Amino acid sequence: MKKYMLDMKVTENNRLHKNYCLLKLTCNDTLPEMLPGQFVQVLVDNSPTTFLRRPISINFVDKTTNELWLLIQLVGDGTRRMAEYRPGDIVNIMLPLGNSFTIPAKEDKNQKLLLIGGGVGTAPMLCLGATLKNAGFEPVFLLGARSKDDVLQLDEFNKIGTVHITTEDGSLGEKGYVTNHSILKNVHFDRIYTCGPKPMMVAVAKYAAAETITCEVSLENTMACGIGACLCCVEKTQKGHVCVCTEGPVFNIEKLTWLS
Repeated sequence: MKKYMLDMKVTENNRLHKNYCLLKLTCNDTLPEMLPGQFVQVLVDNSPTTFLRRPISINFVDKTTNELWLLIQLVGDGTRRMAEYRPGDIVNIMLPLGNSFTIPAKEDKNQKLLLIGGGVGTAPMLCLGATLKNAGFEPVFLLGARSKDDVLQLDEFNKIGTVHITTEDGSLGEKGYVTNHSILKNVHFDRIYTCGPKPMMVAVAKYAAAETITCEVSLENTMACGIGACLCCVEKTQKGHVCVCTEGPVFNIEKLTWLS
């Protein structure tokens, strides 16, 4: 896909949580095509310790308002500066980058699809779920968080499909981790998509492999350049080491070494 470097204008910056904000941006022209699972690289100005662009998953593309949504987790100087953006601010963004999740063929519309997200890894699941719904599928979400206060964009997920939740403290949904949720015992899914902390994704991948379920994971390796030049996001696969920013971030679990 063709890549663009765009100056985009902030339309909204909503603080969803003390550690998360939802940034909405637009541009003068129609937004280029972006696929679920892809990401962008954001140039962060006025942050003296942030020298490289910051990789952010595509959370949602609202074609009715021509807006790109980015769910930002505040973890360092760069993302904290992004949380300070105000409507009207101009942000330079390189997009779309990386590959995407696989959308099943229309003849497989009866497939049962489970989208599992943990923490900020729920971000690409919203875009993926919307894409699947528009393609005629009925996505099921399984969202994991520490507590009810950490479950993000629940209203948006409910608009798209059925939502199941786990929280570590049991304050919302079932208590525990996503791999312990009863939906995995009660329903056999044909395909699983997941993004979140690596231990969670490895556990999901092993469950999927044991149940002979097709599974794709979106890796969150540190990415500095987004174009395969800096080699800081390298991941070991069955065919050697690859750059996640160019060969991923989405991988079928069969291509990784997690199951070995």
